Amino acid sequence: MSNNESGLTSTRVDKWLWAARFFKTRQLAVDAIAAGRVEINGECVKPAKTVKSGDRLVLRKPPLEYDLVVMAVAEKRGSATIARTLFTESAESIAARAKIVAELREMPEPLFRGRPTKRDRRAIEQWQRTAENFNDVDS
Repeated sequence: MSNNESGLTSTRVDKWLWAARFFKTRQLAVDAIAAGRVEINGECVKPAKTVKSGDRLVLRKPPLEYDLVVMAVAEKRGSATIARTLFTESAESIAARAKIVAELREMPEPLFRGRPTKRDRRAIEQWQRTAENFNDVDS
């Protein structure tokens, strides 16, 4: 379904972000808009603000930022190839995102991943007991 077939000229920004596949649900789009992470033509907006073809949209999904121009409007979520036709992203935005992603990949792995195992927890408790004993000796 193309934009011309539906006769749609504008739609709510939360619906458009969901249809363009920036968010998995409309509620996540609404939450991002409410947090001030979406601007249309330089203005912070509310979820019901209409977006139309030609609007410039800035979307921040920390640590990434997207600088988009709306090319088409859709209210229904389609395939990823259809969603890709709804916007164009500036070359500067693409380069900045690629740089941030490269920096994140170069960062070291976190020391703890998720919940500690039973063995890890026992080692932590043993370390805490020895630290308490060490502090009692100094007093």
